[in-house]
Amino acid sequence: MTEPFQRKSKKYYTCVDANQVIAGISSREDGYSEVPFSSLNMGLHVSDDENSVIQNRKALAEELSIPLENWVMGEQVHGTSVAVITPEDKGKGALSQGSAISGTDGMITHHKDILLTAFYADCVPLLFVEPDSGWIGIAHAGWKGSVHEIARKMVEKLSEQGVAPTQIHLTIGPSISQKNYEVDDHVMSHVKDEFKSKVSEQISKNKFKLDLKELNRQIAINAGILNENIRLTNYCTYEDQASFFSHRRDHGQTGRMLAFIGRKS
Repeated sequence: MTEPFQRKSKKYYTCVDANQVIAGISSREDGYSEVPFSSLNMGLHVSDDENSVIQNRKALAEELSIPLENWVMGEQVHGTSVAVITPEDKGKGALSQGSAISGTDGMITHHKDILLTAFYADCVPLLFVEPDSGWIGIAHAGWKGSVHEIARKMVEKLSEQGVAPTQIHLTIGPSISQKNYEVDDHVMSHVKDEFKSKVSEQISKNKFKLDLKELNRQIAINAGILNENIRLTNYCTYEDQASFFSHRRDHGQTGRMLAFIGRKS
């Protein structure tokens, strides 16, 4: 399978940059934050210097040619709530954590000149596009969001807007790989039985290797997205220390990448 994420600059990878849609994920490189957030940390919710984070965001905004005032961010509570974003939401979360869309891990919009964004450091970025109608979406899927099927919730919310699931294209972005993601019975108890053999491997008593990317792919297919419309990255945030932050690798003391999707006018 061809790798969907291609390096565009030191600051970011892109996966869609055609038909006026731009989508991708930032790297950890070429920013202003200091250790342990070095250097392009995008998250205000970690204990980084706030001015450095805003500087990082402005630098990426300039490269993407989408001003920070047009970015929208969700609070990210590891849930499955999906918000429909309108032009009135522009700027929410862009300059302060408190102004983000509350209780939200997924967002969709069909408006141009809005950049939907979310933060990651091992969790799975899910990027949705329906080319004909112009609807786009982003979801933050950690293990809780994954097992509680935020991918399905995104498809259902898009369907409410008149989007057919078979017309949706999904790109699954850089996150922790199966071989580096060990979980216990508690996590596995939340994975549906129909998925377990496809997405996990038991390595010892009460220890499993879980493939979060594949779990989200299986859920998306069950929700009606065609297999041929799903692209899956080969990048692992845990392994590629030079390019990506990893919460697990860095024992929680790390920054956040920013995944993004938007339509330019």
